[in-house]
Order: sequence, then structure tokens, then C-alpha cells
Amino acid sequence: MPGLIGPKDYSQEPSRHPSLKINAKEPFNAEPPRAALISSYVTPVDYFYKRNHGPIPIVDNVERYSLAVGGLVKKPIELSMAEIRKLPKYNVTATLQCAGNRRTAMSKSRTVRGVGWDAAAIGNAIWGGAKLSDVLELVGISKHSSVTLSGGKHVEFISIDRCKEENGGPYKASIPLQQATNPDADVLLAYEMNGKILNRDHGYPLRVVVPGVIGARSVKWLDSIKIIEEECQGFFMQKDYKTFPPSVNWDNINWSTRRPQMDFPVQCAICSLEDEDVVKQGKIKVAGYAVSGGGRGIERVDISVDGGKTWMEAQRFQKGDGPYSSDDLNSDKWAWVFFEAVVDIPEKAEIIAKAVDSAANVQPENVETIWNLRGILNTSWHRVQVRRDSRIANSSL
Repeated sequence: MPGLIGPKDYSQEPSRHPSLKINAKEPFNAEPPRAALISSYVTPVDYFYKRNHGPIPIVDNVERYSLAVGGLVKKPIELSMAEIRKLPKYNVTATLQCAGNRRTAMSKSRTVRGVGWDAAAIGNAIWGGAKLSDVLELVGISKHSSVTLSGGKHVEFISIDRCKEENGGPYKASIPLQQATNPDADVLLAYEMNGKILNRDHGYPLRVVVPGVIGARSVKWLDSIKIIEEECQGFFMQKDYKTFPPSVNWDNINWSTRRPQMDFPVQCAICSLEDEDVVKQGKIKVAGYAVSGGGRGIERVDISVDGGKTWMEAQRFQKGDGPYSSDDLNSDKWAWVFFEAVVDIPEKAEIIAKAVDSAANVQPENVETIWNLRGILNTSWHRVQVRRDSRIANSSL
């Protein structure tokens, strides 16, 4: 594509923050320390997890860049960045989460394949850009459409990057047309992140943001958008990011028996403590994030300090110090919720956090029941082991 290049090697990668935990160098995949996540409701760009499948594309001339929108439509078009910026701009606060978040913990139950993520393959940002529903109107597709006159039912996003899984071809994914044309779904063609132009790691000059859905569908470095009859047939839609029961292994897997994963389930994680931690005797603060897909809010976060025998409810909040309510119209429906509770701990404690969303979905107790060979969607109760040490001078409060 003129103006945007997908490199064949990793010789021109951007610089990254030194505090990131690197889980894979080529392609670059990294996450921040989990404690950094709860230092700010809006995740700073430097601390937003980096998930890549190939070398980072390079923009050599943004003035020459254009986005092709075509497929099963009346009037295919190409849009320059200047034309996209002339469309009504929306800011949407949305949490993106890699489907492999907390994969390392799942692998401790039984080995899985994939990048070893801790609990920080997640971040919350203010995305700025044009709504996809407005762009699709330019090619003759009305809002709230589920099928085009030519039979299109899905919207495919095609990147410029090169992935080994696609035999050197581009990353691609799709969402249903009904979702793409619904303005309330807030699907964006984003060119800003936290009020600034996207950087290279996060999709400059243009990316898709699909709120409430696993991060794999929010395609970066957009080359083109196509309206297609069936869902995308790319590798990451058909042979990855699908959930299977624990009985399925690499010898008996049949990828065609499962649909691509879209919404992410209810999830929470403790970020104020590591998996094994030592604290000062007395009260400690247990804090972290909770989030659910599909725009569902967080109804409750429960904390236990005795391995799940007894529970207390944590406080929840989003943008400020005020209380959060899942049905409050002023709440950010696509964004995470922070929680915290001050607890007394015994000499040794297993501290657990579990969340319940506004549809009464609750995290499963054990990882074994949701184990799958790709290690995705580990939403089991989050557990940390803590012991007291009165010799430590600094309180965790």
C-alpha cells in the first residue's frame, strides 16, 4: 500500500518502555507490571500491553495512505486520512484484552501453547476516531443493516502486517455486519489513543477498535475493509482464538466445530499483590481490575482471605472516587472497573477475587474446568498466596 509498508524483518522496531515484561521478542509481545495497571484508570500508552504477530509496519508517507472499503457493496471507495478525519469524531473509552490474558496460570494446570501472559495483557484507553457505521454508509450500507443487497453479512478487516501464520500474508479478522452498522456498538476506525495520534505499536495510522470483544478482532494498521458473505477465513479466525473443552488435544482437534470467539467473559485480577507475596503484619489493601465483554457492567467483586470459605464485597469505581453502578448511564460501559478492599490477613493466606457481571455471569472457581489447549480465556478465580512478615518496614496500605 502506498504510504504504509509491512516489513519483512524486525530491524526497524519502535522503542518501548523498559519496565515492560517481554514475553516474546520477535514478534514483540509484552505487558506492564500488574501493579502499574491500577495506577491509572486510563492506561498510559507506554504501559498498554503490546500484542503483535509480525514486524511493526512503517508509515513512510501518511499523505499517500488510503483505506480501501469494498467487497459486496454498491460503491467501493478509498478514503485518505484527511477524509476519515472529516467524518464525525467520537471518543470511546474501552478496555482491550488479549484472549490469552492469564495464560501462564492456565499452563500450570496443564501445558498450553501460546505466548505466556501474566494478568496484564489488558489495558483501558480513550480511543478517538470515526464510527465504522458512518464509514459504511459511504458505500451504501444503512445503519442497523444485517445483510447488504449483494449478500454481505460480515465486515472483514485486513492489515498490512506480515504474519507467519498467514504464510507471510496479512493479519485479518471480521465481525458481523449487524454489529458493524450499529452506532451503539461503538466500533471505531481509530486514529487517536488517549488524545494523541496512535503510535506504531498500537496501529498507526489507523486501526479498528471493537469494544467488548477479544483484542484479536481489533485489527491494527488497516489496509482495507471488505464486506463479505461468510466470516473471515483467515488463520486467526478459523484456526486460533476458539475455545474447546478440556478433552480436546492437538491429536483430536477439529477447528471447524467451534465458532470464532468474540465477546470476552467476566474477568478480574488482583494487581496490588504478586502471585506469591510477603506483606507487613496487619491490614492490607487488595486492589485490581474487573471487566466483562459485550458492554456488560460489573455488579460485584468478592474477596476472600481464607481460600474461599468466607467472602466480603469490594468497593468498585471507575473514573473518580465516587461509587460505581453497572446501570449508571454515566459509567463507561466498555471499560474496566477498579476494585479495592482493606482486609486483615492471618499469618498465611490465600486471597481470592471473583467478579459477577450485570447478567449474573460469575467467574468459574477452578481453571481445570475451563482448560483449553490454546490457553485462552482464563477467567477462573484469581488467587494469590500471601504471608505476613513483621520485619518488613513498609506497609502495603
